[in-house]
Amino acid sequence: MIERFFTMRVFALMILAFGAVLTSLPAHAESCGVRADVVAKLQGSFQEQLTGGGLHGHSAVVEVWTSPKTGTFTVITTDTAGMSCILATGTNWQDSAKVTRTGAQTL
Repeated sequence: MIERFFTMRVFALMILAFGAVLTSLPAHAESCGVRADVVAKLQGSFQEQLTGGGLHGHSAVVEVWTSPKTGTFTVITTDTAGMSCILATGTNWQDSAKVTRTGAQTL
């Protein structure tokens, strides 16, 4: 009796875990794509432009895209196959040169 109860609980937990994985897949799929498509979305929908970036090891480039108009920013990484994924997004972007020039507190 106790073994059956334990088995049913484990089975229920496995179903919940599987469901959680399935529901998270579409969100991940939307945050990655061919670099040209990701860049087009950043430029078209958010008026963002490439602000800076650098190499991440030997297999990826990290870029920061920002918009002075909207204050949004996006950090993406692109692998050697040309696939880009969004690492972070946010609002209220402050350009460090602008912050330093105005005498405001640095970020």
